[in-house]
Amino acid sequence: MTTSTRRTQIAADPEVPLIRITREFDAPRSTVFRAHTDPDLLVQWLGPRGVEMRIDTHDCRTGGSYRYVHSDANGEYAFRGCFHEVRPDELIVQTFTFEGMPDDVALEKLVLTDLGDGRTRLTATSLCDSFAQRDAMLASGMEVGVVEGYERLDEVLAR
Repeated sequence: MTTSTRRTQIAADPEVPLIRITREFDAPRSTVFRAHTDPDLLVQWLGPRGVEMRIDTHDCRTGGSYRYVHSDANGEYAFRGCFHEVRPDELIVQTFTFEGMPDDVALEKLVLTDLGDGRTRLTATSLCDSFAQRDAMLASGMEVGVVEGYERLDEVLAR
């Protein structure tokens, strides 16, 4: 399965239980990195439109952890994980767990590539425990959250 909306590409790897997201931004790598690591910026764009975000913990450094909660008219949805490696302007490796399914943990890797002329390519992978977990993640509506979140990130970066 591959989905492409505007500039966001979401692909399920047929060989391993992995989701790959690729997106280009009209902003320097350092600015895109900061938007992923600064809690004040993160709450402005992470997730779909119409969802409020609250950060309980966000210690974005190698060995740190995070927990945030999205809320809407239907309830609250909490997510948490640990930062395994954080390299400024380049790389974030973390775990990702939706607290509604605490046994499903994905290993996520976000790589930022400088494309020149103030542009950046983001490549994010989520390695799941199984194909069933990966497929459930894809079926959960994550595509809407990713696509709308990156559209919202474009708006934040344009300020």
